[in-house]
Amino acid sequence: MNHWISPQLADVIGFAGTACILFAYAYITWAERPNAYVQHGTNLVGALLLTASLTVHFNAASLLLEAFWSAIAIWGLVKALRAQRN
Repeated sequence: MNHWISPQLADVIGFAGTACILFAYAYITWAERPNAYVQHGTNLVGALLLTASLTVHFNAASLLLEAFWSAIAIWGLVKALRAQRN
């Protein structure tokens, strides 16, 4: 099957996405006053990278998880934008 990226590159992209999500979780845990843009933006980037890797290494359960992870991150970014405006 032809993919838009090689399986090896998909793994690298997936690991980068995992690193983003782990960083965001550690950041929210360790930071005294976490920045919502850093937290949710990093989570969104991680979810998108993992989704890209899933186009090569498909797993329906993981794809569903990344869809929800992205939606929650977008919701968090929208909340942060609204709070900044008020």
